[in-house]
Amino acid sequence: METKIELQQHWGARSVSYWITLFVALAIIFIGARFMMQPQIGAIGYGIPFSDVQDAVYGQVKGIRDIFSGIALIPLLLFRMRRATAWVFTASIMIPFVDFLIIRSVNGPADVEHLLIHGLTALLMMGNSFLLFYKRKTL
Repeated sequence: METKIELQQHWGARSVSYWITLFVALAIIFIGARFMMQPQIGAIGYGIPFSDVQDAVYGQVKGIRDIFSGIALIPLLLFRMRRATAWVFTASIMIPFVDFLIIRSVNGPADVEHLLIHGLTALLMMGNSFLLFYKRKTL
């Protein structure tokens, strides 16, 4: 009979879900850093450019939250805490999903580029969540 710790050891660098989670974490850290250093460029990439120079502070607020979101996953990955990673990662799906809804409500359905960016990110994360929670049965 395997213990939870032994089961946990099977998950890591050999798992697709591990690498997808790491990629998403690093990507959101990069996006947050871009918002911190170049808020206007970050806002354009998000899909809603700032209308005033004073709006840049909101980009920096978003940036630090993005950086935190990515950093929160890194220790879970390093310690190969699959279940905790799965829960945190799954909860974070709400971010690109709500971003999709925000872009849809502000820019309308014609902004296909940004809708795809946020929508496909949410779908990728949903698929990866399934992989994170899925346990292979061994004989």
